Amino acid sequence: MSDQAARVEEHMEVVGSDGGHVGTVDALEGDRIKLTRLDDPDGTRKHHHFLPVSLIAAVEGQQVRLNMPADQARNRAIMSGQA
Repeated sequence: MSDQAARVEEHMEVVGSDGGHVGTVDALEGDRIKLTRLDDPDGTRKHHHFLPVSLIAAVEGQQVRLNMPADQARNRAIMSGQA
């Protein structure tokens, strides 16, 4: 796990490189950030979705900033699968 990923905590906001909201951290599971159901991309709020920790550019205050814009990150989360 990267130094940045080790700093990720529950309830932190995840934002894209453009500052757009991607989600809220539910937990870290292995090498993935599990996002809360409230930010479920399909709008049902029934699914968690995940992003690889390799997308983390920085952890600053209560935000996890990714190395790609929010829209790209949300699309990547959809393709990662839900649990």
